[in-house]
Amino acid sequence: MRLARIFAGRRVATIALIGLLGLLAAIALLYRVALPGISSARPEPPAVEVTVATWLLRHSVPASARDRSNPLGSDPADIAAGRDLFQENCGICHGYDGVGKTQIGGGAYPRAPDLRSLMGALSDGETFYHIRNGIRNTAMPAWSFPERQVWQLVLYMRNLPKTATMAGDPAGGAISQASGHFVGSESCKSCHAEIYERWKKTPMANVVRDPHDHPEAIIPDLSKPDPLVNFAKDDIAFVYGSIWKQRYFKKVGDDYFPFPAQWDVTHKIWRPYFVKNGTDWWATLFPPDNFQRPTGQLCDGCHSVNYDIATKQVTEWNVGCESCHGPGGDHVKSPVRETVINPARLDYVRANDTCIRCHSQGQPVSNPINGKYYDWAVGFQMGADLSDFWHLEKHQLGETSFTHFADGTAHKNRMQGNDFVQSLMYTRGVTCFSCHDVHGTPHPAELREPTSQMCLTCHGPNTQNGPHSASIETHTHHKADSPGSQCVACHMPKIEQTVADVNVRAHTFRIVTPASTDAYKIPNPCNSCHTDKSTEWASTALKSWRDRSPWRMED
Repeated sequence: MRLARIFAGRRVATIALIGLLGLLAAIALLYRVALPGISSARPEPPAVEVTVATWLLRHSVPASARDRSNPLGSDPADIAAGRDLFQENCGICHGYDGVGKTQIGGGAYPRAPDLRSLMGALSDGETFYHIRNGIRNTAMPAWSFPERQVWQLVLYMRNLPKTATMAGDPAGGAISQASGHFVGSESCKSCHAEIYERWKKTPMANVVRDPHDHPEAIIPDLSKPDPLVNFAKDDIAFVYGSIWKQRYFKKVGDDYFPFPAQWDVTHKIWRPYFVKNGTDWWATLFPPDNFQRPTGQLCDGCHSVNYDIATKQVTEWNVGCESCHGPGGDHVKSPVRETVINPARLDYVRANDTCIRCHSQGQPVSNPINGKYYDWAVGFQMGADLSDFWHLEKHQLGETSFTHFADGTAHKNRMQGNDFVQSLMYTRGVTCFSCHDVHGTPHPAELREPTSQMCLTCHGPNTQNGPHSASIETHTHHKADSPGSQCVACHMPKIEQTVADVNVRAHTFRIVTPASTDAYKIPNPCNSCHTDKSTEWASTALKSWRDRSPWRMED
C-alpha cells in the first residue's frame, strides 16, 4: 500500500514536472514568437479579433442606454454644433469625413473605424453611450461633454460629409459598359420612389422639355412681339434650360436645330443666340447658320440617356438615372449592389468623371467620328474611363483663351470640371457629390446644405482643414452672416459667364487677387463686390490683414 502511494506520488510529480516544462516551453515560445511586437499598434487586427470586438461593442451597452433616441431631431443648428465639436475633438483620429484614415487614426490599434459604416449598425443610444463612456482597450476616450453636446455629436455623425475613396471599391466599377441594357428612369421608381420623386423636380430631370406636353415650360410670353423672335410656340419641338437662359429648338427630319434667339431668365429679355468664331472650338467647322448646326452633334449626348449617333435615338431625354449609374437592365432583373454602378463607390477620379463628362469643355478623343464633329464624349458610358473618350480643353498659362483666363480659371459656363481638376480639393479625393446631390435638395444648385453651411461641413476655425483663425469672422474680415463672410464669396466668385453679365461660380477654390486682375484681367472677388473701389484699394486692404501672406497678395 505504501509502495503504491510512493509510485502515485512520483507519477503526480512527473506529470507536474512535464506540465511545468510545457508551461515554460509555452512561455519561451510566447516570448520568442508572440511577445515581440505585441505592444505594436501597427498590425491589422485578426478577423477573429474584429468579430469578437464587434460583438462585445454591441452587447456591452445596457438595454436602457441602447434604446434611447436622439431628442434633437434634425435641426441644422444642432448638426452644425455637432460638426464643430467633431472637428475640434474627433477629427484628429476619425478625419473630417469619419473614415478614420488620418495619421493618428490609421496608426492606432485597433484602427479608428469608418464611422459612416459603423453608424449604420449602431443605434443613437449606443453611439451616445460609447461617446460618453469611451471604449476600453482602444484609443476611444470617454468624453464628459454636456448631454446635449453628445447628442449633437451623434446627430452630426449621422450627417457626415460624403466623399469617394482614393483607391475605390472594385465592385463599384465592376460592370462592363456593355453588360446591360438601358431601361429608362421609370424602371427605378418602384424601388427608389423617394429618390425618384426628388429627382423628377430637379433641373437635371427637366433640362429638355417638349412644350406640347409641358406648355408651362416656355418661360417668356411668345404672344408679345420682339424683333429677335421669328418663331411661334407651335414651331418649338424642344425647350432647353430654365435657370439662367432658355433656348428653343425646331425639329427638321431626325435632327433638332436652335432658333437664333434665347431668353435671358435673369433680366427677362430676349438675346441673340449664335455661336461665333473664336467662342467655341467647333464654330469654324460648321456653316454660320443655326439650322446647319444639329444638336445631336453638339448637345444631345449630355441632355439625354444613351444617345445613338447612328440612329439619333435616345432611351430618354434629360439626365436620367442611367446617365450616372449605367445601364439598369441587369439591376432591374437582379436588384443587388453588383448589378449597378454607384459612383460613390468609385475611386475619386472616376467618381468625379461622372459629372465632368458633361460639366467641362473639351473634345472627343477620336474627333471627327464618321466624318462628323461632336462636342460631347461619344461612346462613353459609366464603367469606362472617361479619358479614353474625352480630352479636356487645353490651356497655356499666361494666355487668355475662349475658355480660360490667364491663370487657368474658366471664364465661361459648363467648365466646372476644368476648374475642379486643378483644385486641392480634387487632389484630396473630394467629389462633386460631396457638395451636390443631383437627386434633389431644397438648396441652390442641389447643394447638400445651405450655401452658408456647405463648406463648414469640412472646414472650421482652427481645424486641420482650416481656416487657421479663431473664427470665421477673423478669417474673412467681414461681419458674421454678411455676404463677404460666406466662403463662396472669395473662394468661388461668380466670374464665369453663362449669358450676358450673368455669371456662375468658379470651382478652382483659389483666391483671385487684385494683383491678378491688374496683370491678367481676371475679375477678383473684392472688386466684384466693392465695385466703387480700385484694385489698389483692394490690394492695400488685403496686405493689412496680418493673417494673410503679403507675398501671396502680390501674385
